[in-house]
Amino acid sequence: MSMIFETHAHYNDEAFREDREEIFAQLEEKRIGRVVNIASDLESIDECLDLAENHPFMYCALGIHPSDSAPLTDALLAGIRDKLSNPRVVAVGEIGLDYYWDTPDRAIQKHWFEEQLEMAREAQLPVVIHSRDAAQDTLQIMQAHRAQEIGGVVHCFSYSLELAREYVKMGFFIGIGGVVTFKNARKLKEVAAGIPIEKIVLETDCPYLAPVPFRGKRNSSLYLPYVAEEIARLKGMDTEKVIEITEKNAERLYRLA
Repeated sequence: MSMIFETHAHYNDEAFREDREEIFAQLEEKRIGRVVNIASDLESIDECLDLAENHPFMYCALGIHPSDSAPLTDALLAGIRDKLSNPRVVAVGEIGLDYYWDTPDRAIQKHWFEEQLEMAREAQLPVVIHSRDAAQDTLQIMQAHRAQEIGGVVHCFSYSLELAREYVKMGFFIGIGGVVTFKNARKLKEVAAGIPIEKIVLETDCPYLAPVPFRGKRNSSLYLPYVAEEIARLKGMDTEKVIEITEKNAERLYRLA
């Protein structure tokens, strides 16, 4: 039987401090087979590695989120680079641009995005892309750095179907989570319906963005069946088939097949 593959979680987050292991104990029963936990700031690098090394179902991605990129230096990046050879590390991420919070300065965000793209290329790892309100600059930088040769996922996708198709053409997967269940998520519903199921992976971004009927509450991988059901509805498919295909997609994305 296929299992749901959670491609983007933040279990090192403070929100899980009290009951992280209790959630983990329920994953199998809810058909969550594997989880990739994603780093975002300098502190989270070792936390994510630690979690992945101590839980057989868990892998991690190491990288610095654009909003947390101000303290980065070449020496600190070299320290992250040294950890990418750990067998529990399956990607570089999350990296990208965030013009919604718009801090630090865009030039700083762009610099470290480019540096981390090249780090992923050298390590021969896929990238986990974060892009918010920065559609044009993200695409331009990825094209300039030939990101199609690196591969990866545009996580928590929030742009148009046209742009999703552009990323699919580049060989990227599109990460879809709880937002697809929101009534007002017209664009994301169009994306889910309009791109091939073979290019979709399931994610939560937990503790954020819980699906309906838990919207506004703390999210966890236990809610992924709601995401799979909505994608199945939008595509006129069987939920089981969505779980089966997206699991294989995630294996291809993270090169675990």
